[in-house]
Amino acid sequence: MNYIDKNIAKYFLALLLLMVGGFTMLAQSNADIIAKESKYYKIVDVPIPKDIILEVGGLALTDKDQLGVSTRRGEVWVIDKPYGSNPKYSRYAHGLHEALGLAFRDNGFYLSQRGELTRLEDKNGDGKADLYKTIYSWPLSGNYHDYSYGPKFTANGDMLVTLNLGWEGRGVSLVKWRGWLLKITPEGEMTPIATGLRSPAGFGVNDAGDIFYTENQGDWVGSGRMTHLNVGDFAGNPAGLRWTDDPQSPLKLKPDDIEKQSGMSLYEYAKIVPEMKAPAVWFPHTILGISTSDILIDHNADKFGPFDGQMFVGDQGHSKIMRVAIEKVNGVYQGAAFAFREGFSSGILRMIWGSDASMFVGMTSRGWSSTGKEEYGLQRLVWTGKTPFEIKTIKAQADGFEVEFTKPVSKQLAEQTSSYKLATFTYHYHNTYGSPIVDQQAAMIHAAKLSEDGKTVKLTIHGMRLGFIHQLNCSGVKTPSGEPLLHDTGFYTLNEVPGGELKSPPMPGMSKSGKAVDQPKRTNKMPVTWMDGPDKKILVGTLPGMKFDVTEIEVERNSRVQITFNNNDDMLHNLVVVQPVPDGPDQVGALALELGLDGPDQNYVPDSDLVLFHTGILQPESSESIYFQVPKRRGEYWIVCTFPGHSKTMRAKLIVK
Repeated sequence: MNYIDKNIAKYFLALLLLMVGGFTMLAQSNADIIAKESKYYKIVDVPIPKDIILEVGGLALTDKDQLGVSTRRGEVWVIDKPYGSNPKYSRYAHGLHEALGLAFRDNGFYLSQRGELTRLEDKNGDGKADLYKTIYSWPLSGNYHDYSYGPKFTANGDMLVTLNLGWEGRGVSLVKWRGWLLKITPEGEMTPIATGLRSPAGFGVNDAGDIFYTENQGDWVGSGRMTHLNVGDFAGNPAGLRWTDDPQSPLKLKPDDIEKQSGMSLYEYAKIVPEMKAPAVWFPHTILGISTSDILIDHNADKFGPFDGQMFVGDQGHSKIMRVAIEKVNGVYQGAAFAFREGFSSGILRMIWGSDASMFVGMTSRGWSSTGKEEYGLQRLVWTGKTPFEIKTIKAQADGFEVEFTKPVSKQLAEQTSSYKLATFTYHYHNTYGSPIVDQQAAMIHAAKLSEDGKTVKLTIHGMRLGFIHQLNCSGVKTPSGEPLLHDTGFYTLNEVPGGELKSPPMPGMSKSGKAVDQPKRTNKMPVTWMDGPDKKILVGTLPGMKFDVTEIEVERNSRVQITFNNNDDMLHNLVVVQPVPDGPDQVGALALELGLDGPDQNYVPDSDLVLFHTGILQPESSESIYFQVPKRRGEYWIVCTFPGHSKTMRAKLIVK
């Protein structure tokens, strides 16, 4: 303890500087990191004919190595020679209802439509489906948010399907079995497996037959996450629990059994609700994406780089792919998430392996805006054969972590504790949309020891906490030749430690939870000097596709204005008034992204001279008014949402006359 007393100040100060300054990986510009990533993994377009709108909903390879593509517009296309520069497209099926999944087996395609699991087969060999067979159907409510995903096949030939919740200002299960994972046999027998799902666009099965699904931030979901599901599990959103009276339900938990505002994390709440399953991996919101999608496991025997057996997870909103190294400790899955590859042309929804060990990436952004500017796209991710210097795995120990790198590292740097920084944090589990970072604390690297092969460092740590995300930054580690890490930060979700007993000494008195941030540019009470009220009242709402419902507003210079922002969307937004510079929204949006873990505390509004006035972050179906005096300078100012990923499309002009 004396060692801690003498050194705690310098480690804590270093951690706070890291938190305030944001992450090294976020400080780099997107263009810079994309250029570096492309040296190891290049993105190759799969050409799409101009008369085909390929809004990808599902991908599947046929036995002839042709690529099947289902679309949100209800079509299935088969692409011959998809690896080359001149692929051939033929329409296999049409008239379907928003097919958001695809699989191929027994000479036919299987897909989920809004209301059913369907088999398609070409009986006469003309390249077009002439059999549209309903395997199993479920009720439709008509709610726009009732998406259906899958199927994925299990080892015995059964199929898995997930059903999205509807949206009415909150997640709702209006009809059976919305918010559930279902197992369906080829003969059409259905078994409900688990519930608590909100927006389960991505799911998959590992070699052990275990099922994982990814979840998007929303009500009851503090941030993106990946959860391992067993029969009878409850993943957190109680809307689907309304169907647990059904004799087929594997659990009896009821919606009213779940407290709306417990003040706990999901990990803590799972201690008192046995059916609840804590996530295996968290993806910190805006840092590792904003809308997780597909899961793809690397089975390429190192033909796709040094990550065999690991998982890749897509993100629709940020048009990127994350990497997950998972392990099983005391029978519980947990692991680390890392940045992997940015720069895709649209929002990633589906990923599959090609026969050449390249990754096909299917994309769409209509109504679900993304950082990739195209409305849809199909690309391949190809390994160049060069090994990136990365954190390969992080594995939990009772008193620290074992960190393996893809290349041998400098012994001198690897064994300097100052080469690492560690912070822990979590999210609230509540019915509110999303959660800020809570209970954030610094931890201390007490010792670092490099293995004989030069690739693995054992870190002894003070301040590890069960149930928390551990943000480990290794920016001080380099190869003997001085090569820095391509991505220097991993986020490990610690649910268990080997042996069951945590032996990492606590770090008392270091919580950053509930910190207050002064934001003088947010005035949401009318100034007392405005005796006659505002000169002009303006109401701004939202439209689908992350847009304001206005494109242009005119105000008189030096006038007093009240803007009321009504967030009638189903996601978080703010409203920020920006200086009249042409790329103002882009600059402020980039600065907001760099806030990292501090973003929620600052309403994702950077402390910049470009920002004039702003609201806070607004929950869906909420509003806020701000009051300000219009600048004297005439010009075209901007109104923009700076929630990460939104500024590209959610902007309007504020014209000062």
